[in-house]
Amino acid sequence: MNLKIYIETYGCQMNVNDSEVAASILTKVGCTIIEDISSADVILVNTCSVRDNAEKRVLGRLDLFRLEKKKRSGVIVGVLGCMAQRLKEQLLKNNTVDFTIGPDSYRSLPAVIAYVREKGDKITETNLSANETYAEIEPIRTDSNGVSAFISIMRGCNNICSYCIVPFTRGRERSRDPKTIVAEAEQLVSKGYKEVTLLGQNVDSYNWTDPDNPTRTVNFSQLLELVALACPNMRIRFQTSHPKDMRKGVLYTMAMYPNICPHIHLPVQSGSSKMLQKMNRKYTREDYLEKIKTIKEIIPDCAITTDIIAGFCSETEEDHLQTLSLMKDVRFDGAFMFQYSQRPNTFAAKNYPDDVTEEIKTKRLNQIIELQNALSLASNQKCIGQTYQVLVEGPSKRSDKQMTGRTPQNKFCVFDAKGSKPGDLVYVKILTCSSATLMGEIVEHHKTLIEKAEDSIEDIRKKIRKKITNTIAPQKNKKK
Repeated sequence: MNLKIYIETYGCQMNVNDSEVAASILTKVGCTIIEDISSADVILVNTCSVRDNAEKRVLGRLDLFRLEKKKRSGVIVGVLGCMAQRLKEQLLKNNTVDFTIGPDSYRSLPAVIAYVREKGDKITETNLSANETYAEIEPIRTDSNGVSAFISIMRGCNNICSYCIVPFTRGRERSRDPKTIVAEAEQLVSKGYKEVTLLGQNVDSYNWTDPDNPTRTVNFSQLLELVALACPNMRIRFQTSHPKDMRKGVLYTMAMYPNICPHIHLPVQSGSSKMLQKMNRKYTREDYLEKIKTIKEIIPDCAITTDIIAGFCSETEEDHLQTLSLMKDVRFDGAFMFQYSQRPNTFAAKNYPDDVTEEIKTKRLNQIIELQNALSLASNQKCIGQTYQVLVEGPSKRSDKQMTGRTPQNKFCVFDAKGSKPGDLVYVKILTCSSATLMGEIVEHHKTLIEKAEDSIEDIRKKIRKKITNTIAPQKNKKK
């Protein structure tokens, strides 16, 4: 298939990784991935259904794709991902769309494209799989800076949050064989990548069982350790975590290995226990705050970011004030904040009235954003005068004399280049900041992540074992 393929991606990092998988499948049959839509034989848009605005944006893009089809005969347009899974044949009624393919059906892309080109008929492939679908496929890093990459470790979600459409578009949880995850991480190292993010809708529920020996299992903390040991000079991140599933084992593993970054994205969604119950989050406000306390005890320098929904069904002003109160208690380093967007066929859509007005939703969201900006600024101001190890990602958009990168805590940093290049590890002293950005100067270069570690990995392990013993022992004595 000597075809030029143009891919647009919307939504989360999982969608980015999915597009890279699709690109890999297509290049193996002779296709070429291009960045210029004007010369494409096939236009693919990988979609998100989490919020209504995401779907509206894709529908708007279809108008542009229609113009491309008018310019050149034979151009094919396909819709991939969650929106294709949710709307299926409904999308095919749009004159622009030739086929739809769900998140588990990308292996059929070559056959579907060939069918549409030969027959001229429309087609949909949206079967969800009961198993991990793409374990042995090495993605083509089409959206990569050559420094950081994503690895999908699991698919689907078993947490039926009342507002969320993901279980309906991505299916049930299935965990990927850890050997293939470690192998992909090692491949990234061999290609010069310096950072990897392990992806899943809920990474803390990762639980792989050997199909040949059901007594052999690997949980998420064990997987983290496997990747950390296999790639000691690669930074390791992960997302997203669910508060009800995050265990101390993950935190101890993070503390044990210097190449696992001290940053946890822990979506709270609301500070009101009443709203959390209505959202079916399976934890209370008090549970969440206790989890935060545990994180800070085990990993004192850990940055914590979150997701917050404003104006969920029947949210009162008191519920909203409890969210603001929780934000002040936790003092999040950053947050993704949204107005509630009702999604079709979810439990909330079927059972709860979307009765908070758009005006009130907007007002509450603005208050949440204003508070988080203040919290983010205060968090960044604490960094002034401190020196952080920064992985250089690329040049600043404002000046090619400056570079950008991230601290282990995932804080965005800008600094004068001083000969540094993408992939370098540098120490940056922070001089000033905004709510979104740290600004500093390079004070030292070094080659590897562990070169500057104050303790050896074994020393760190001993400290963690002692911490675990001190944590568990009092509980045993109490029982006696």
